[in-house]
Amino acid sequence: MLELGAKSEPAGDLIKEGSDATFMADVVEMSKTVPVIVDFWATWCGPCRTLGPALEAAVTMAGGKVKMVKIDVDKNPGYAGQLRVQSIPTVYAFWQGQPVDGFQGAIPGSQIDQFIAKLSALAGDDTDGLTEALEIAETMLAEGDIAGAAETFGAIVQEAPDNATAYAGLVRCYLATGDVDQAEAALNGAPAEIATAAELDAVRAQIALARAAEKAGPLGELEAAVAADPANHQARFDLATALHAAGRTEEAVTHLLDLFKRDRDWNEGAAKSQLFQIFDALKPTDPIALNGRRKLSSLIFA
Repeated sequence: MLELGAKSEPAGDLIKEGSDATFMADVVEMSKTVPVIVDFWATWCGPCRTLGPALEAAVTMAGGKVKMVKIDVDKNPGYAGQLRVQSIPTVYAFWQGQPVDGFQGAIPGSQIDQFIAKLSALAGDDTDGLTEALEIAETMLAEGDIAGAAETFGAIVQEAPDNATAYAGLVRCYLATGDVDQAEAALNGAPAEIATAAELDAVRAQIALARAAEKAGPLGELEAAVAADPANHQARFDLATALHAAGRTEEAVTHLLDLFKRDRDWNEGAAKSQLFQIFDALKPTDPIALNGRRKLSSLIFA
């Protein structure tokens, strides 16, 4: 399970048996200082016996960033009814006195980790928690869970609007869905104090590349055009753009380096400009960026 680190509190202070009578104090009031998970369960429920211990272990690992209240729906039907719990297990997360997230049924441990990481980020006052939440969001985005990543990045941005990493992550989620317009709108709405942050410069470059890809043309036709006429600079440039859009970044860099080598001044140095845009869109330590910059420097000073 994910270890969110930081302070350690006794499990008894983190996890308790709740009731309708204590719900306001244990959940609503407590959630004004720390996110509270409410596990609606029953003794006869098989999936509850799987989910409950997994949730308790994750909450304990979180070290005080979230708390948990267990409600037996057979003994305490009041708030379960108000929250329209129709099947169990049902889990709600409360923050600032309101339900902010939830799910039904037993879920895998990895999803429990993601759930708690998002809640941990809501409190916004713990650097370790934010770091863990950002890592979880990045993992979700890398694995194709765009909606989950966007939700997590969004939760961080809501609590820490000046977190450039989270803001850039949210923009990248829009790009991952192909919604370049929304990505650009989100980027333009970034707070002034982070507008020039390196993370936002990177997504700004990604948006520019996505815009260029919209005009590049079909990948197959461009490959055929370059094969037929290697000196067709425009076709090679467009091919590099299309390759980058298809996720074939290294091939795109190779074609742009070839174009620069053939004619560095073509189209006012477009090859070099596009290379820098690709490098800016990558992480500084990305091997493609490092190798590409080194090769470009060799060509420039040759």
